[in-house]
Amino acid sequence: MPASPDRASSGSSTRQGPLSGLLVADCSTVLAGPLCTMLLADLGADVVKVEPPEGDGTRAWGPPWVGAGRVAPDDPGVAAYYLAVNRNKRSIRLDLHTEDGGSVLRRLIQRADVLVENFRVGALARMGLDEAALQSLNQGLIHLAISGYGPQGPSAERPGYDFVLQAEAGLMSITGFPDDEGGRPTKVGVAIADVVTGLYGAVSVLAALVGRERRISEPGGQRIDVSILESALAMLVNQAQNAFATGSSPTRRGNAHPNIVPYETFPTADGEIVVAVGSERQWARFCTVLGLPQVATDRRFATNHERVAHRDDLRPILVEHLAGDTSAAWLDRLTAADVPCGPINDVLAALALPQSRTRDMDVTVAHPVLGPIRQVGIPFKLSATPASVRTAPPLLGEHTDEILAELGYPAGEVAALRDRGVT
Repeated sequence: MPASPDRASSGSSTRQGPLSGLLVADCSTVLAGPLCTMLLADLGADVVKVEPPEGDGTRAWGPPWVGAGRVAPDDPGVAAYYLAVNRNKRSIRLDLHTEDGGSVLRRLIQRADVLVENFRVGALARMGLDEAALQSLNQGLIHLAISGYGPQGPSAERPGYDFVLQAEAGLMSITGFPDDEGGRPTKVGVAIADVVTGLYGAVSVLAALVGRERRISEPGGQRIDVSILESALAMLVNQAQNAFATGSSPTRRGNAHPNIVPYETFPTADGEIVVAVGSERQWARFCTVLGLPQVATDRRFATNHERVAHRDDLRPILVEHLAGDTSAAWLDRLTAADVPCGPINDVLAALALPQSRTRDMDVTVAHPVLGPIRQVGIPFKLSATPASVRTAPPLLGEHTDEILAELGYPAGEVAALRDRGVT
């Protein structure tokens, strides 16, 4: 059962989020930028999503669709992809290729605390909004520019796509099973490079906002550059350090860990489980549960260093033993012994976990057209200034009139902008 609307609304505290009162001009599309701005919105910021006349491209990235036929019999509805990263925002539909559209954006930037965009490198400057122009409009502006490869270098002008960058940044080279097991380089099941870019973007915006308040001698905003390439490279963490330490690139190991053994999946009598032995105390308990005390003290396996060196000797022993009982039986015993382990859930099973529900990670929000829609909840819980899911992802241009009014446009001028196709 999905979380009830009542339960979902209980996460929307009357206390304001920590970013309440901040205005974010969001000119980003697809995933990295919108995820970043959704996090800021969850934390209370007023995020104005500036969309081109055709809307964010992800509105058409279906199936799956939500609400097919609600507006018209042939209307496919709204793509689930768009709904995933655009809640708590307001949408203004704006043609930035027109002079009037550029003027509206300038007014918005003048009032904004933060500008987030993922235009191709140089596109904002071609609209007359280079860094000097932005600072003249708003000295305190925090400008986050998200790109595929960064604003300098031989690849700066290339478009950035998560799948391509998972390959280029080395992530696919360490994901998947090795060749001799029938594997090949594999992308992660979500657009992880985009997701991490969005997270790094949000972290850097928050840091810049704090820095703006503390820079007494040199107040003002600043530009932030976050690229998908650099984010994906940073995401390599221990694997990159392994490469530096050895002078050799890591290889694909399937579900096995490069630095810890046993830390992988194992077949059982009726399926497969995950076991993650992260300490010597856990190793001893693991062997006790399996009834293999002699393996725990075997010189080849007594320490993690030795187990990594002799993983090819150890794994067959563990595989043979774990195949002797069911997944449920092993998980019960290992959990009781405080050995980290778990089943391999599908997405719906993961969201339905009692722990997931206890922590409000499956929430429902009311959409003006689609009705109640389920959303993944907020993963960070602040005790005094909680984040909240307040509004559903907006319809295209849903808030155009109210945003223009807030920017000082009288009703007659709003109508004229609409007649000219600017909004």
